[in-house]
Amino acid sequence: MKRFSPWGVILILAMLDQFTKILVLRFIPFQESIPVIPNFFSLTHVYNTGAAFGMLHDSNLFFVLLATLAFGALIVMRKHFQGGLMQTGWILLLAGIIGNVTDRLRLGHVVDFLDFQFGSYHWPSFNVADSCICIAATLFLLSSFQSPSKLAT
Repeated sequence: MKRFSPWGVILILAMLDQFTKILVLRFIPFQESIPVIPNFFSLTHVYNTGAAFGMLHDSNLFFVLLATLAFGALIVMRKHFQGGLMQTGWILLLAGIIGNVTDRLRLGHVVDFLDFQFGSYHWPSFNVADSCICIAATLFLLSSFQSPSKLAT
C-alpha cells in the first residue's frame, strides 16, 4: 500500500481548514448561527484573538510568535515523531498550527464556527485547525502509554 506524504496530508488539512473558514466568512454573518442539529450542533460565526476557550483575549501577535516557534521546533524535532500515533499527531499539530496562524496573519483573529451544546452546557466554538490540534494532543497522550517498541511501528 502506498503511503501518503506527511507534507501532502498537512497541506490538505490546512487547506480544508481554510476552505471551511472561507465558507463561514462568505455565508454566515458574524455572530449569526445556523442550527444543524437543534439544541446540539450549530454553525456559528465567531472570532477568537486569544487561545482556546477565549483565554488571553487580544493576544494575537503573541500567538503568532508562539505558533511560529512551535512550528520551527516541531520541524527540528521531526525525528522524535516517527511511527504510528506520534507521526499522526505531528502531522495534525502542524496542520492545525498552519490553519490558525494563517487566520491570525490574514485576518488578525481566528475564525471559529463549530458550535456544540449539551443540554445547558455550551462548548466554546472551534474550527478544523483546533480539532487537528486537540486530536494531536490526544494521540501524544495515548502514545505515552505505549511501549517504546510499539512507538517505532
